[in-house]
Amino acid sequence: MSLEQNKAVVRKFFEDVLNTGDFTLIEQYISPDFVEHDELPIETASDLEGVTEVFKMVHTATSDFKVTIVDMIAEDDKVAVRMIWGGTHQGDFMGMPATGNTIAFDVFDMFRVQDGKITDHWGVSNTMKMMSQLGAFSEPE
Repeated sequence: MSLEQNKAVVRKFFEDVLNTGDFTLIEQYISPDFVEHDELPIETASDLEGVTEVFKMVHTATSDFKVTIVDMIAEDDKVAVRMIWGGTHQGDFMGMPATGNTIAFDVFDMFRVQDGKITDHWGVSNTMKMMSQLGAFSEPE
């Protein structure tokens, strides 16, 4: 696949699955052999089932959840994305009851795309900023 096609797979995944919460479409974009290379925020498997569980948790906690892509770069079979994840904290999130607070934090992800599907993920997110916005603690100045 071309670099533009790989970028389109990742972009469509965010648009069709994460931004809508329609997890019935996840297998159109993520391989059944998917591997998550980062530690997930809850104890679950580092596979398609595990990341689906995490995404559902995020949607339960922030019904207006939205990913905004800021930059996207592709090389070989990898796609790197800089984005902002955000929403309103309206439900339980990792043991924290709803606060009504708006959250918006930076996320950097890299995906491997093979045969039109995402097979691997590596990422970094500004968890400290998110937890501060949820009121877990005050961000240092």
